Amino acid sequence: MHDRIVAMASLETQRTTATTALVTSAVIWGFAFVAQRAGMRYIGPFTFNGIRFALGSLILVPLYVGFRRHGVPLDAPARKLHVWTAMGLAGVVLFVSANLQQTGLVYTTAGKAGFITGLYVVIVPLLGLFRRHRVGVFVWIGCAFAVIGLYLLSVMGAFSIALGDALVLGSALGWAIHVHIVGWLAQRARTLFVAILQFGICALLSFGVAIVREPILLASILEAGWMIAYAGILSVGVAYTLQVIGQRNVDPARASIILSSEAVFAVLGGWIVLGETLSSRGLIGCALMLGGMILAQIRPREPRQGSHGLGS
Repeated sequence: MHDRIVAMASLETQRTTATTALVTSAVIWGFAFVAQRAGMRYIGPFTFNGIRFALGSLILVPLYVGFRRHGVPLDAPARKLHVWTAMGLAGVVLFVSANLQQTGLVYTTAGKAGFITGLYVVIVPLLGLFRRHRVGVFVWIGCAFAVIGLYLLSVMGAFSIALGDALVLGSALGWAIHVHIVGWLAQRARTLFVAILQFGICALLSFGVAIVREPILLASILEAGWMIAYAGILSVGVAYTLQVIGQRNVDPARASIILSSEAVFAVLGGWIVLGETLSSRGLIGCALMLGGMILAQIRPREPRQGSHGLGS
């Protein structure tokens, strides 16, 4: 009995730590929308992402090497081909999602981008259908709320959607896929190594496109210095790593609702730093989207059947 109580307490502590890690990621990402949008005044989106993801990867390398040198456990190593393939896929999905979002921020506000990105909280459980996850009635209600909210927030005139909003919506699908991949990898590979590798892949692909499509000027990069530093060190190096850590003990659907709170901090940051505002129609849309995000995570209580272990 004592061992069972200790095990339950340990599991609860792990979940609390994981939740704290995910909430911290959401706060950092929410305010990162401000840095990302402000940075577009000086450099192109692919250049911005190339630098910030390279920075995020590089600052983790000494930490990883130091841990290994001092014998600190770094979770299960990645030894199988399918794990390496998943890590590569995580980097490619990160590249696509991050650059769709970053390009979209050229044409939309930080607050709107934050809320549209938050739609992945509804997409995540829907994608779970392909992994044979059950989807309850509240998820479908949440989807309806979110779609109506997105319409009020983004669609102008006769079913036309602003370019920036459409790009950010595309990134939301990518983030949902990324949450599932990271959730799978978190149980099978070293946390820091997953982070370093996916950031490195994203940086290389972003630089490749930037060299072809964008002017890369040192003076412009220096002008965007603080935006790149925040987006690279905190948003990439810290927040994405905390996401991998947090998803070791929180399932994808529940992780997505925690991470979706970044939308609130995006609006708050856009208001405080950039002076952005939303119309009353936009605010209603945001409220419906947030309601849909929350509803999508409500799960009916399952009937008791004999003895059970702790739920996920």
